[in-house]
Amino acid sequence: MRSAAAIATYALRESMRRRVFVVVLVLTVAFLALYGVATEAAFDTIDSEAIGEGALIDDKVLTGSTLLGLAMFTTLFLGCVLAVFLTLGAVRGDAERGLLQPLVVRPVGRTALLGGRFAAAAGVCSLYVAAMYAAATVITGLAGGWWPDDPVSPGVGLVAAVVVIAALSLLGSIFLSATANGIAVFMVFGAGLAAGLLGQIGDALSVDTLETVAQVASWLLPFEALYQAGLDSLTKDVRGATGVIVQLGPFGGAQEGGAGLWLWSAGYLALVAAGARLAFARRDL
Repeated sequence: MRSAAAIATYALRESMRRRVFVVVLVLTVAFLALYGVATEAAFDTIDSEAIGEGALIDDKVLTGSTLLGLAMFTTLFLGCVLAVFLTLGAVRGDAERGLLQPLVVRPVGRTALLGGRFAAAAGVCSLYVAAMYAAATVITGLAGGWWPDDPVSPGVGLVAAVVVIAALSLLGSIFLSATANGIAVFMVFGAGLAAGLLGQIGDALSVDTLETVAQVASWLLPFEALYQAGLDSLTKDVRGATGVIVQLGPFGGAQEGGAGLWLWSAGYLALVAAGARLAFARRDL
């Protein structure tokens, strides 16, 4: 346990030295500032139009859920960027620089090294994603008076999604160089989003093949299913025409995950961890 904690501390210090957190902080502040301005303008436009009470679409719900859904996507993307930067060269990258060999022989060991790097990446990314989602939710609520039906579950879904991405990036670092691993993880991230869009198109056109492909891909890459479940929680109590529209969601339709998704995500992380440990144990440094 102490060895893993020491590795986690080392990973965080190394990231601070490389100014990873500075880059992410600048991007975050810029996004939240633009999001605040855009949200205020969007809700002001709705108020000025003042559509009657008999309207089929609740503009406030539609605007709030769409904007916060976009914020969730951006949050997941920036969390993915952070996870990749914290893990892309964790194994092979450090091994090629000659930094890994003294650690895995004595006194740390390979399991502790993997555990420490994962704990550092997952912990930082989880705190970042949770804070950014909370900030976007507060901005949306203060600007337009709209709050999610379930404000907690979407944030939890984003946290779980970014933890999965961090685990996949750490696994990739065992086999790939830092640059190749970063590219691979971003491509996997894009594939997951494409799966969500395919499912949305398949559902709209009633194409069973597209829906099946999307469902399989979403469960093979559960961060996409967790993101979709988070979108669904934003407006889980909305009904009628407004509910149908908001369920389409930005960058992938909203789909209820249920308890099975959380069980599978936990099992998925366990499988990735076991695969990473086995691959690292067999790797000649």
